[in-house]
Amino acid sequence: MKRNLIFFGCGACVFVLLAMQPGVFLSDAEAAQDKPIKVLVVTGGHGFEKEPFFAIFKGMDGIAFDTGEQKQTSEAYDRELSKYDVIVLYDMPQKITEAQKKNLLKFLADGKGLVALHHCLGSYQNWPDFQKIIGGKFYIAERTEEGVKYPKSGWKHDVRFKVNIADRDHPIVRGVSDFEILDEVYSKYLVRPGVKPLLTVDHPLSGKVIAWTHSFGKAPVVYILLGHGPSGYNNPNYQKLVANAIRWAARRSR
Repeated sequence: MKRNLIFFGCGACVFVLLAMQPGVFLSDAEAAQDKPIKVLVVTGGHGFEKEPFFAIFKGMDGIAFDTGEQKQTSEAYDRELSKYDVIVLYDMPQKITEAQKKNLLKFLADGKGLVALHHCLGSYQNWPDFQKIIGGKFYIAERTEEGVKYPKSGWKHDVRFKVNIADRDHPIVRGVSDFEILDEVYSKYLVRPGVKPLLTVDHPLSGKVIAWTHSFGKAPVVYILLGHGPSGYNNPNYQKLVANAIRWAARRSR
């Protein structure tokens, strides 16, 4: 949409008008599209290299982010979450209070977006609803849930593998083709039925589906397994996927 600034003055006063094409006005939805997406990036419970990780978000156009760290419990959810459009999870805590659960669930019930990355798949082993929220689970130890026995999940660092695009029409993979990456792989993790595969891998050490989308109630949710360290963070395809995922979760994909 073409817009021009028009200045006119009267004495010491100067007035500025936003001029657009004749007959064109900004709707509330269009005005919202022009605002930065407000993101809370949550870490804690798992080590990572901070500077190269946060550099991903510093380089994103149209995205403003705060950080929250899970320390003793899940303190990132003690704040007012309603001011954020999207929460990005890069954490792996196990403790969460009932009040913190309530705040996170309220955020999702309001239809706000969630982008879940890498090791957060192993968070909250004893909170059954969490796997329903993100669409899967990494099992830290062998366990039985609802009568089903699940083996301990596996991982392997520094594996070079090819990532395949499973849904080429999805906005999250816009501008991304099949690519190679040096990263960590997971195996024997749960992918819940009903999620929509986004990325897949054909490697003997990796699970098949490594990224997916689904909805938790009204909340759009995406999980991306990639992103263990700098070799993943610095891959331009990974950076584009995370940026696209945030925009999709904020309903800003164009």
